[in-house]
Amino acid sequence: MIAALRQATARLTRDKADALLLLFGALMVLAPHFGHLPPWISGVCLATLLWRALITVRGTRMPPVLLLLPIALGAMAGIYATFHTLLGRDAGVAMLVLLVAFKMLEMHARRDVFVVAFLCLFLVLANFFYSQSIPTALMMIASVIVLLTALMSFQFTGTQPPLLQRLRSAATMFALAAPAAIVLFLVFPRIQGPLWGMPGDASAGRTGLSDEMSPGNIASLAQSTEVAFRVRFANSAPAHRQMYWRAYVLGHFDGRTWTRERRRFSTDIPTVRVRGNPVGYEVTLEPGNGRRIFTIDLAPQAPRVSGNPVRISPEVELSATYPVYNRVRYNALSYPEYTLGAVGGLRDHARWLQLPPDGNRRARAWALTLSQLPAAERVNHVLRTFREQPFSYTLEPPVLGSDTVDEFLFATRAGFCEHYAGAFVFLMRASGLPARVVTGYQGGERNPVDEYYTVRQSDAHAWAEVWLDDRGWVRVDPTAAVSPERVQRGIAAALPQPAPFGIEGLGPLLDISNNDSLLAQLRFRFAAINNEWNQWVLNYTPARQRSFMDSLSTMFGNLRMLAAIAGALLLLYTARELRRQRLVDRGDALYLALTRQLARRGFPRQPHEGPSAYAARLRDSAGDKLGNIDAIVRFLSLYSEYKYGPGGRDAALVATMKRTLNESR
Repeated sequence: MIAALRQATARLTRDKADALLLLFGALMVLAPHFGHLPPWISGVCLATLLWRALITVRGTRMPPVLLLLPIALGAMAGIYATFHTLLGRDAGVAMLVLLVAFKMLEMHARRDVFVVAFLCLFLVLANFFYSQSIPTALMMIASVIVLLTALMSFQFTGTQPPLLQRLRSAATMFALAAPAAIVLFLVFPRIQGPLWGMPGDASAGRTGLSDEMSPGNIASLAQSTEVAFRVRFANSAPAHRQMYWRAYVLGHFDGRTWTRERRRFSTDIPTVRVRGNPVGYEVTLEPGNGRRIFTIDLAPQAPRVSGNPVRISPEVELSATYPVYNRVRYNALSYPEYTLGAVGGLRDHARWLQLPPDGNRRARAWALTLSQLPAAERVNHVLRTFREQPFSYTLEPPVLGSDTVDEFLFATRAGFCEHYAGAFVFLMRASGLPARVVTGYQGGERNPVDEYYTVRQSDAHAWAEVWLDDRGWVRVDPTAAVSPERVQRGIAAALPQPAPFGIEGLGPLLDISNNDSLLAQLRFRFAAINNEWNQWVLNYTPARQRSFMDSLSTMFGNLRMLAAIAGALLLLYTARELRRQRLVDRGDALYLALTRQLARRGFPRQPHEGPSAYAARLRDSAGDKLGNIDAIVRFLSLYSEYKYGPGGRDAALVATMKRTLNESR
């Protein structure tokens, strides 16, 4: 098959081969867009490119404008029907993709070739609207090299080099331009955030925590491996069971959904008493989490985010002033051991006891019996029930009806963290104990390659806080009573993992939950490389650019004295070399004067003769014909020393040569 393909390629004329190369480059640029474009657009593009390839190979005529115009208008109408607009990122990219494909069908002159190539180069940039990963960058580099090769191929008027040589030349051009591009990337003034984060729909379609909770919505996040944020601890990391990343505090329940009450931020923050040593860390937050800023429970002070002030709510929720559309980094300090609000009593006591007026009668009856117990014993009793009764932890719980708490506690007894947290808070409130639901993330996966912890959407979690008069707000995680592995080791350890490809023997090698497996090690290494890419390339913000330029300025400031000394030494060296150059000119000038004199007298120097060979021939053949032959031989000996000797080329030797030359005359 390969031989047949080579024969078919060899039969193509040069124009056809160049056109097919341009088609291939366009396909490389368009292919990554097919992942986010509607299927009909991808199909139209592929059909159009195939049509153009058949026209090229067969040598048939291009379709007339009367046929292309209705197709183009129909495509634009389809874009409007799909996106309900012709503006914006997605609709604009879709139109540009179709424009490149349709332009292939009216490519008649060299000018059209340039138009297609430049449109493809623009689409290379458009790919970064959707992905800025390392594979995408490598794919775009390869696409640019192929497009450059196609452009070069159309420029040759004589014999065209082989394709491999043209590809090598295009790659060389790209490599020569890369240093200039890197310098521009480092020093050219940056806008706030990368270019691909500016369109209004740039963050559309991203998953993340919501400020409300109902059965099933956090379980759906557990299916996502998308990164929420990465963390690097300054010293030793806390235990996995202590990594509670606080996000929302939900206080209102309508019988099915827990929601966050819309309250204005204020300075009325509960008293926080911290114990033990603090944990310092740096968070790299991915876009798509709204205004939420994540810290380990509990951060007494809001971290500083450049250009986006962070506020803290009375429920100790951290929120940025503006939505986080771009990747940001900030440093935080947390105390895993703390007391929240124990001093001064609980304000808005009734607020944390709110429940619907009816519904879930069996749960209310159980809570009535719990109300006879002390507050701390109520908590322990419910947790003990979850632990000892046949409750199970699952991502696919049965669908609940109108009385969600009753059906979960007394019928299905299978659920995810939101089921346990919601039911627990309901029981506490119904028994007269203030309680609330807290959502966020729990845990994080440590990468042993770069020591970063990755918190994914699958780590989304819900827990509870109850008010105890002598201790304030106390965190209680009902899920830990049912599935301790979820809190101690993560969700992957809490859920059963199927055998890879159904083959039990492959488990130790391909099980990603086992950090020692081959697949896990490869994943860790790739994640470390990708994290470095995110930290140093995608997260090169204006603040980091200013820091980089300041460091350069400081470095150059410290090197000013060294630069001055180096400059003085360079001047001295230059003066010395110029003086030696003048001496070289004087010595060679004297030698040239002697050879001219001897040539006029019938004894020219042969081109292959050096000073010593010339002197030997003159002594043997000239004799008394040249008069003072001894002076001539002595001059040539001095010139050899001057030219090749270790101590030659000084003023004294040149002066001696000049006196000897005068004697020879």
